[in-house]
Amino acid sequence: MEKKILVSGNEAIAMAAIDCAVDLGCGYPGTPSSEILEEFSRLGGAAEWDPNEKCALETGIGVAMANGRALVTMKHVGLNVAADPLFTIAYSGTPGGLVVVSADDPGMASSQNEQDNRRYAAAAGVPMFEPSDSQECYDLTVAAFRLADRFRAPVLLRVTTRVCHSKCVMVRRGAALEPRPAHFDKNPQLQVMVPAFARQAHVRMRADLAAMQQFNEEGAYTTVLKKSPKLGIIANGIAFQHVLDAAPDASVFHPGMTWPLPLAAIREFAAGVERCLVVEEGDDFMGEAIRAAGIPVESKAEVFRFGELNVGRVRRLIAGDAAPEPAAAPGKPPQLCVGCPHRKSFEVLRDLGCIVSGDIGCYTLGVMPPFGALHCCVCMGASVTVGLGLRRKLPESEARKVVSVIGDSTFLHTGINGIVEMVYNRPATGHVVVILDNSTTAMTGLQEHPGTGRRLDHSPAFAVSLEKIVTGIGVDHVDVIDTTAEPERFKALLQERLASNDCSVIIARRPCILALAKAKTYAEKH
Repeated sequence: MEKKILVSGNEAIAMAAIDCAVDLGCGYPGTPSSEILEEFSRLGGAAEWDPNEKCALETGIGVAMANGRALVTMKHVGLNVAADPLFTIAYSGTPGGLVVVSADDPGMASSQNEQDNRRYAAAAGVPMFEPSDSQECYDLTVAAFRLADRFRAPVLLRVTTRVCHSKCVMVRRGAALEPRPAHFDKNPQLQVMVPAFARQAHVRMRADLAAMQQFNEEGAYTTVLKKSPKLGIIANGIAFQHVLDAAPDASVFHPGMTWPLPLAAIREFAAGVERCLVVEEGDDFMGEAIRAAGIPVESKAEVFRFGELNVGRVRRLIAGDAAPEPAAAPGKPPQLCVGCPHRKSFEVLRDLGCIVSGDIGCYTLGVMPPFGALHCCVCMGASVTVGLGLRRKLPESEARKVVSVIGDSTFLHTGINGIVEMVYNRPATGHVVVILDNSTTAMTGLQEHPGTGRRLDHSPAFAVSLEKIVTGIGVDHVDVIDTTAEPERFKALLQERLASNDCSVIIARRPCILALAKAKTYAEKH
C-alpha cells in the first residue's frame, strides 16, 4: 500500500531494494553511502560489509549470476577499487539484476577528491540513473532493477552527498518486483571473457546501449517543465532542485537516466528555447555529450566546476557571473576525539621526528595540530607502499625515519598487499608499519569489518587476526601494544625497530571509545 513518509535518499534506496526483492546488499562503508546497507539490513534485507569494494562487487556479480538481485554500495573513490570487475561485467552482463550505487562527494565533505563518477558510465558502457531527491532515489532504484532485468546489464545509480543525506516526503509504492528463483546456467560464451568471447560481448554491449538510448527517448525517466521559451535549462541530480528555486520561470529538462542520454529529446527541447543552458555539479559531463551530438547548449563557467552547487550559485551561473567567489567562513577544524587511542601514537611519531606515510581514516587527522605527524596520504592502503617507495629513494639517515601508519579496517581493505610487497621487495633499511587498531571503521560511522568479530548487523562472526596475517606473510617482527597505556614502551619499541634492517609491524591496539560503548549493547542483544 502506498504511504507518504519522510526519509533520506539513502533510506529511500534501501526501501526500494526491499521492494525489488533484492537478495543481497553488499559494500564497503564510506560517506555518503554508508546508511544504505544499514537501513536495508534494519528493514530485514540480507546485507554484508565486505573487505573492500572490489570484493563487494564481485560478490554481487555472483548473486546476479545465480539469477538473483544484488545491490552494491560504495562512495565514489570506492568505485576506483571496483572498476576492474565493473568493466568486464558490463560486457558479459548477468541474468539477475545488478545495481551499483556510487555515492559521489562534490565539495569533498569527507573525501580526498571530488571525482565525477558519471565518467565511469561512459567509460565502462553501463547505463546510469541520477536521482534528485528521495522520491527519485526510490523510483529510479526500482527503474534500475527493471532495466537490469530487461537488458541483463549492470546499472549505475549515481547519487551525491546532498541527495543521500537530505530528507523529503516520499511515497513508498510497495512490492515492485517478484523474487527471482535461484539458478545457474552454464554459458561460458557469456560468462567467461576470454578474448574470442569478449569481442562478441563488446559488440552486444554497444548494441544494448543503443537500444537503451532509444528506450530512454520514450521519456519514462525524464521530467520536462515547459515554461518560458526564453531560457531552457537541462539539469541532473540535485542541480534540478536548485534550478527550480533559482529560475522558476525557466523551461527545464530533467533526465533521470543520464547515460545514455536521450539526445533526440534534448535536441527537441533545445530547439524550443532561445537559450539552452546545462546546469550540473562536477564535470561538464552532459554538456560535452550534448554538444558532441551537435546540439547548441551552454555550459557553466569553470568556477562552478568545484564544490557543490546551491541556489545562489545557480543564479550566478545562469547570469554568467564568473567572478571569484568569496571564501567560505572558516569552520572548526576536524580533530581526533579526546581520549582517541591514536593520540599517543601520533605524539610519539611526532616527537621522534618520523616521516609518516599515512592512510584513509580517523588517523588521517594526525596531520592536524597538535600532532603534525602525518606527511603524505594518497588513498586506501597506499601508506605501506608509498612508505616503501620513500625508503627505496631517501638517503639512509632519512629512510630510517619512515613509518607507514594504517588503520585496522583500511589494512584489511587494501593494506595486505603492501605487506607482501614489503617482505618480497624489502628495502635495504627494512621498514616499519604501525597498524592503528581501534576495532571499528570509525570515520564513516563505527561500522564492522572482518577483524571486529561482528557482521553488519553486529551479530557474532569470525574475527580475522591481523597478527596471523602479517606473521603468515613473513614479517620479521610483530608486536602488539596499547600505546595509550604504554607510550614510553611504544617509543622504545619504535626506536628499536627503526634502527634495524628488518620488516616490522607494530599493532597499536585499543578500542575506539565511541565504539566500545556500542559493542557492549551488541553483545547484550546477541
